[in-house]
Amino acid sequence: MRLFECGSLVPGCDWHTRADSDAEVVRRAVEHLRQSHGETLIRENMVDNIKARIVEETKAA
Repeated sequence: MRLFECGSLVPGCDWHTRADSDAEVVRRAVEHLRQSHGETLIRENMVDNIKARIVEETKAA
């Protein structure tokens, strides 16, 4: 499962999402940035920043 935590990009934001694919994580993150942070234009470098912060979720043993 892939994980993105918005706080890694927008300090203080506790929103996060999980999905099976990076593409779905990016789609959800972009929608969150539009709705919650008022971003109207999502530039390619913002998508790159999201992708760079997606991690494989580790399961607690």
